Amino acid sequence: MKRTRICDLLEIEFPIFQGGMLWLATAELAAAVSESGALGIISPMAGMEKHGDAASNLREQVISLRKLTKKPFGVNIPLDLQRSGEIIDVVLRENIGIVVTAAGHPDQYTEVLKHSGIKVLHVVSSVKQAETAQSCGMDAVIAEGVEAGGHNGVDELPLFSLIPQVVDSISIPVVAAGGIADARGVVAAMALGAEGVQLGTRFVAVEECIAHPEYKSAIVAASDTGTTITCRKLVPTRSLKTPFSNRLLELENAGANSEELSRFLGYSRARKGQLEGDLMNGEAYCGASAGLIRQIIPAALVVQRLVEGWQKVIDDSLTP
Repeated sequence: MKRTRICDLLEIEFPIFQGGMLWLATAELAAAVSESGALGIISPMAGMEKHGDAASNLREQVISLRKLTKKPFGVNIPLDLQRSGEIIDVVLRENIGIVVTAAGHPDQYTEVLKHSGIKVLHVVSSVKQAETAQSCGMDAVIAEGVEAGGHNGVDELPLFSLIPQVVDSISIPVVAAGGIADARGVVAAMALGAEGVQLGTRFVAVEECIAHPEYKSAIVAASDTGTTITCRKLVPTRSLKTPFSNRLLELENAGANSEELSRFLGYSRARKGQLEGDLMNGEAYCGASAGLIRQIIPAALVVQRLVEGWQKVIDDSLTP
């Protein structure tokens, strides 16, 4: 596979990231990905009890991860998390080398992180956000299209329109995220100027992920039209089509305002759907790539197929 600036920046073998899924990106999953030569990423809330302490949970995850791998790994920090400052303190105390921030202004903690020698990447969904991230000193950005599972940008830009525009607007490396599940998506993203890719949903449906079996099975069973976008009055969110997402859409179509939608969502609906497997009452975040996912396999095999499939996709595209 092509070696890019992302590989040199983060000292990884392949320019492939595992998404930092909020409740799911545990030490075990990240270690399996990092050991394969890609970049594993952990979340402060991964596997945490419903009202647990994210800072303490992150510390435990880091300790566990370092027992499983010596390879580089990252920490995902949504900046809108309560007590995000305490999570940053853990990152600094534990000498984390790579941080991915999202859902907030990129200058919030960037200076203090970079002062400690940490490589910082920020998730963006528009050219303006990418330019702001670069001006705040980010080492790279992750350009996420509306195909991605979970929360998306309010402009809902498709990834393959977003990538070249972001690449043209900034000089730092761009990682593509949203709707990528196989080597064809990797080659296409890099042909448009990306220097790496991030996969979320594909790394949910792997053996090492703690996602509930019902949730994993629903991803594998999903078709090309198996996801939907809800919560446009809050933050556009892509999830599997489930009884829960159907009820949420009915509320929106009936004219529910943002306060009513927030009350309906309550707290940790994603945890209920993804960790507890309650698809009647919980959110099941899922990217539009679900229709490409047909097996629950080891994380290392996902990376292997991306790497080995890279050249085959290129060769096949050149065959008359």
